[in-house]
Amino acid sequence: MSKRIASVEVVAGKIILLRGKRVMLDSDLAELYGVKTFNFNKAVKRNIRRFPEDFMFQLTTEEYRNLIFQNGRSRWGGRRYAPYVFTEQGVAMLSSVLKSKRAIEVNIAIMRAFVKLRELLLTHKELAKKIEELERKYQLHETDIQTIFEVIKKLLEPPQKPPKPRFDIN
Repeated sequence: MSKRIASVEVVAGKIILLRGKRVMLDSDLAELYGVKTFNFNKAVKRNIRRFPEDFMFQLTTEEYRNLIFQNGRSRWGGRRYAPYVFTEQGVAMLSSVLKSKRAIEVNIAIMRAFVKLRELLLTHKELAKKIEELERKYQLHETDIQTIFEVIKKLLEPPQKPPKPRFDIN
């Protein structure tokens, strides 16, 4: 386990979306904190009252299989149980459980990564909204331009001859 604290970008890459929440796997957190996953989870379980369901939850068997499939691994480190995942609030709560100097530094990096992701998502939403507004405006202009072309085409058509009378009036 490396002594170097991971960058915000590396940490952000470990944040995944599950059940509509951005979470981090226990094994990724353990690696960042420089401890074994077993010991990490043991520390959490000693303080389980600090981790309600919206802070930490265990993956279902199907979620676990999907995660293994997405990561292209046949096994996930030989685990005998599905991993736990921690929401942003759960990661913040870890700072009250894991108190080493490294844990503090890692927690700061993780919280910065969550903030950065939130900012990116907000920017993405704003950009999507602006693009949608431009598309709507373009569609309105497109309709107006179509109408103008139709009028121009009618103006460019040769004049029609007046119809011949059916009978002579003489």
